[in-house]
Formats: sequence, structure tokens, C-alpha cells
Amino acid sequence: MTVAVARRWAPATTAPVVLAAAAVLAQIVYPLTPTGPARDRLTVITVIVFFAASVAHAIVWRGVRFAAALVAVTAGGGLLVEVIGVATGVPFGAYRYTETLGRQLAGVPLVIPLAWTMMGYPALVVGRRISRHGALGPLVAGAALAAWDLFLDPQMLDAGHWVWEPTADPHLMGVPVANFLGWLVVAVLMMAVLWRATPDSPDDRVPIGLYLWTYASSVMAHALFFDLPESAIVGGLGMGVVVALLARSYRT
Repeated sequence: MTVAVARRWAPATTAPVVLAAAAVLAQIVYPLTPTGPARDRLTVITVIVFFAASVAHAIVWRGVRFAAALVAVTAGGGLLVEVIGVATGVPFGAYRYTETLGRQLAGVPLVIPLAWTMMGYPALVVGRRISRHGALGPLVAGAALAAWDLFLDPQMLDAGHWVWEPTADPHLMGVPVANFLGWLVVAVLMMAVLWRATPDSPDDRVPIGLYLWTYASSVMAHALFFDLPESAIVGGLGMGVVVALLARSYRT
């Protein structure tokens, strides 16, 4: 399906909106779900639906070829770097996944690569909006993706989905600082690969809305539901810089 055809076919343009709404609903239900297997399953479902929303928007508004490249770089690259990370501790530090997120490949839950795509696409779109296609675009988009991990790692660590091996390295919110640096490097590399291959789109409200929703809901959930005030503050400030730059881009 080409972008031009998709724009004329109402069901195609509606699909990303419906999937995005489903992802938001799942995230609203998540903190209201008791800790245990039900919440673990909801975690997986949320990632899959969010992934589907991102990929559907990419297909409808940027074409199948770009969407395939997006999945190859973010999900394929994400799986590769996670497998290396679990086996060697590079580039994130020494960690391992528990059994709570379902089936695994080489020690990595199969849902994890989808998470790289689900937020990788909104971060790419936000970075393009902020930088206006400037030379620093991949760095901005990579930072937009890496900032999300200021929420993700503390939350998933607290939920028991992965475990950091004891080290003497500096930690932030119970997570090695090297992990956040590793995220930034990997995210920037992903964005650099996709940058010139990303077509313009006349309607990026879905991915931008998902990015803003992730920011606002993460601050609220960490502060009010998960008893993680430190990550609410640190993540709120870190990802908040990206959100502030995004807001500024609409005023200029």
C-alpha cells in the first residue's frame, strides 16, 4: 500500500489512531492492575499494541518500505544489542532478564525488541520536528529515545523484569549510569541510520501524541502509583527537556 492510497482510504488512516488509543487505555489500566502475572501479561500486551500503533502510522504515512526499515533497525538492532548486552555486559552493563516477560531468545524476551520500535518511532518523529532536519537531528532524536529510559529502567527493575548484577559502578535510581550512556549511544546510532531514509509526513499527530502521553503518564504513574519519586523527578526533567524543545518548535 502506498502512502497516497492510504491517505484516500479512511480505514487505513484510522488504524493508527485506534491502536494508539488502545495503547493509552492499556497504560491507564496498568497501574490499576494488581502486581503479579496479570500485570506482567498486560506489560507484554501494552508493548505489542504500542508497537502496532507506531508501525501502522509508519506504513500509512511513510510507506511500507520505510516501515520495514524502521522495524529492521529498531527491533532487529534492538534484539542484537540486547543479546550482546546480556552476554557481555556491553554497552548497558551487567544485567539479566527474569522470566516475567514471556518467551526468550538468547536470554532476551521476544517482546523487548518491539519496545525499541514502539518508542523509537515517536522519538524519531519528535527529533525531526525539533531539529527541522538539521545536522544534529540524529542526536536530538536519539536523546528523545534515551530520555525515556530514565522512566523505563527504574520501573521495570522495580517490577522485577530484569536484574542488574552487583558492581561498584556509579548508580542512578538503582541503575548503573553506564546503562543510560549506552542507551544514548545505541539510540543515536539507530536514529542516524534511519534519518535520511525517513520521508516527510503531513500528519504526525499520532507518534507525537504517544510521545507526549508517555511523558505525562510516566511522571504521574511514578509519582502517584509506583512509589518511585526519584525517577518521577529525574525522568520528568530529562524527558521534559525534549518535550520543552518540542513545544518551542511549534512556536517558531
